[in-house]
Amino acid sequence: MKAWIAFWNILKKDIKNYYLKPPNISWGIIFPLSWTLMQVIRSPDGNILNLLPGLISMSVLFGTTSMLAVTITFERSGRSFERLLLAPISLGTMVLAKIAGTILFGIFNAFVPVIFASFFINLSAINWTIVFFAVLMISITSALMGLLIAVSAEQVFEAQTLSNFFRFPMLFLCGLFVPITSLPVFLRPLSYILPLTYGTDILNGAFVGTNTLPPLLCFGILLIFAVSLFLICRHCINKKWIL
Repeated sequence: MKAWIAFWNILKKDIKNYYLKPPNISWGIIFPLSWTLMQVIRSPDGNILNLLPGLISMSVLFGTTSMLAVTITFERSGRSFERLLLAPISLGTMVLAKIAGTILFGIFNAFVPVIFASFFINLSAINWTIVFFAVLMISITSALMGLLIAVSAEQVFEAQTLSNFFRFPMLFLCGLFVPITSLPVFLRPLSYILPLTYGTDILNGAFVGTNTLPPLLCFGILLIFAVSLFLICRHCINKKWIL
């Protein structure tokens, strides 16, 4: 019960102090909306359906990693992150609480382009259950990657630089807009060691039926990535501040 109370209070504090601020809400809307509008203008004949999985994945990726890079780094500079580590709660509970708000923010970002695209194309045939769980797993793995980057950097600009070092190659390697089969052969192994590849593949299957792997296999791999990244993040925090 104490763990749940601590989890809820950390989550509530982060939502109030960071995620409900007008700049963050507007950024969460404007960024995916602008990309979607750009693609709608570029492909007014309905090809937006093929691009929607990439737009969703990109919105989640940039939203989650950017928010954690800012929030964790600011808390570290203000020493509030260290004070949180001294609280009588488990490290796992603290990590889950810190990424929970980011996951919700990522899910919110994901459905902004979906809502906007629904005014231009028919989305009634989409399996929304699969889409939701794919977005959830992308949000979890992206949030954990963002947390790993945030605890490794000292300043906000360092965290953002490290984030971009991973994010922009992923735009081209994870099948967001360029199919993995179209990539050079020597780059394809890199695609399959990135969790976003599997989330995007599930979304491609749900929207346009062009997935290359079975959805259950992709969900299983994403779960392995999530557990592994969670353990790595907990180990890094434990080694850097507690031991």
